[in-house]
Amino acid sequence: MNWFTITSFLVILVAIYLYAYYRSKNINTQDSDGYFLGGRSLVGTTVGMSIIMTNLSTEHLVGQNGQAYVAGAEVMAWEVTAAVAIVLSAWIFLPRYLKYGVNTISDFIEVRYDTTTKRIVSILFMFTYTVSFMPVVLYSGALIFNDLFGVGEFLGVSSMTAVVIIAAFIGIIGITYLFVGGLSLVAHSDSIYGVGLLLGGGIVTVLGFIALGDSSFLNGVDRVLTESSGKLNAWGPVDSTIVPWPALFFGMFFNNLYFWCTNQMIVQKALAAKNLKEAQKGTMLVGFFKIFGIFFFVLPGIIAATMFGDGLQMDMAYPTLLNEVLPQWAYGIFGVIVFGAIMSSFLGALNATVTLFSLDFYKPIINKKANNRQIARMGRILTIGVGIVVIIIAPLISLFPQGLFAVIQEFNGLYNMPLLAIILVGFFSKKTSALGAKVTFVFHVITYSLSKVVIPDVHYLYVWSVLFILNVVILYTFSSMRPDKVEFEFEKYKNKVDLTPWKHSKWVGIMILLTVVAMYIIFSPLVLA
Repeated sequence: MNWFTITSFLVILVAIYLYAYYRSKNINTQDSDGYFLGGRSLVGTTVGMSIIMTNLSTEHLVGQNGQAYVAGAEVMAWEVTAAVAIVLSAWIFLPRYLKYGVNTISDFIEVRYDTTTKRIVSILFMFTYTVSFMPVVLYSGALIFNDLFGVGEFLGVSSMTAVVIIAAFIGIIGITYLFVGGLSLVAHSDSIYGVGLLLGGGIVTVLGFIALGDSSFLNGVDRVLTESSGKLNAWGPVDSTIVPWPALFFGMFFNNLYFWCTNQMIVQKALAAKNLKEAQKGTMLVGFFKIFGIFFFVLPGIIAATMFGDGLQMDMAYPTLLNEVLPQWAYGIFGVIVFGAIMSSFLGALNATVTLFSLDFYKPIINKKANNRQIARMGRILTIGVGIVVIIIAPLISLFPQGLFAVIQEFNGLYNMPLLAIILVGFFSKKTSALGAKVTFVFHVITYSLSKVVIPDVHYLYVWSVLFILNVVILYTFSSMRPDKVEFEFEKYKNKVDLTPWKHSKWVGIMILLTVVAMYIIFSPLVLA
C-alpha cells in the first residue's frame, strides 16, 4: 500500500459518485417509487449494467475462480447457461410482470395467489439476502482487499481482524450510498463500474497468460492447453461436487430460471426500466456478458492452477494470482473495480430487502396510512438497520469450508424451486390455489432441509431437480382439486409503462442461445479439453 494507490483509488471513486449523482439528481428519492425503483426511468444500458453489477461481485471473482482452480471449466455453467434463462426472462417473464404493473416479485404472487403467500415469499427473500448473500459479498470483498492492499500488515493486525475491519468499512460506505441516493444513484454508478469490471477482469486474464508464458501471451495459452487441458472440460463428471453434467439440463436450468426470472434483486432493476423495450435491451446485454463471463470468472482460476499447482486454499487462488500479475501502479484502479463490484451486489440485495419490507409489511401492516414519503423514509431507516446486521454476520462466512459461491447457492435452495413453480403455474394456468402455494412452500422447505441431513452427499442440484418437479405436481394438484373460489381477472391490474416489445428481441435472443451451444462444444473433449 502506498500513497499513489490510495490517492488514485479515492479520486476515481469520487469521480464515479459525482457522475452518478449528476445523472440521478432529477429523481425524487423522497418518494417511494423514486427511492426503490429509480422513478422507473432507466434505459437499456443502465438496466443491463446494473443487473450485471448486482449479480457479479467478489463471490464470483474469488468464489467462482476458486472453484475453477479446483474443478476447472465445469464452473462456467453458472455463467454461460444463465444466458438461456436471461433470454426467457426477456421473452416471457418481463412482459408479464410489467403487464401486471407490479413493483416486486411478491406483488405478482399476491396478484395470482394471496397476501399470505406473498409475505412468505418476501420473508424468505429477506432472510436469505440478509444471512447469506450480503454477508458473502462483504466477506469475500474484504478478503480480496486485504490481500491486494495488505491492510492487515499495514495496521499490524491478523488477517481475520483486517477482514472484519474492511467488511465494516465497505458496509458503512454502502449504507451511506444507498441512504443518500436510492436505486437511481446505484444504477448509474453501476454503468461505470460495469465497464471497469469488463476491462479490468479481462486485463487480469491476459496478464495471467503473459506471466504463465514468461512474457508471452501465446506461450501462456499453450501451457494451459497442454498442462491443464483436463480443466478445460465444461462437462463435469456425474459425481462432481461442483456441477455434474446431468444437472445442466435440470437443477442448473431450474436454478437459472429462478435467479434471472424470479429473484427480486435482479428483476427489480428491469422493473425500473422506462418501458418493456428498454427492459428487454438491458437483459439481452446481460445475456451476452454472462456467456463471456468465463474469461473473467473461470479462466483465471485455471491459470492459477497451472501457475501455482494445487497447494492453495480454494478462495485464495484469485487473490494470489492478482498479487503475481498486477503491476503496483494499477492497484488503486483495480481496487475501484473490486469496490464497485462489492458495492453493487451488496446494495442491490440491500435495496431489494428494504423494498420488500417497506412495501409488503410496513405499508400494509405497521402503518396502513403511510404516504409515499413515509414509506421512503422507512426504507432509509431499514437500510441502516439491515446493513448493520449484515456487517456483523459477514465474518462468520469464513466458517464455511466448501467455498463462498456454494454458500449462496445452498441457501437459495430454501425457496428457489417453489418460488419458480408458483410463478410459472401463475403464468400458464387459469386456475390457481393459494392453499396449494403455501403447502408447496412448506413441503419444499422441510424436504430440502431434511435432504441436507439424510442425503448430504447427493449434490444439491440433483435435489433441486427432483423437488422442482414435485413442487409443480403439488401445486397443479391443489389448483385442480382445491382452486381459489374467486377466479383471477387481469382487467383489475394495469401496466405502468409502455409494453411495446423491442423489435430485435427475437433474433438477438436466438443468437445468444446459439452462442451458448457453441461454448459448450468448444469447452469439451471435441475441441479444447
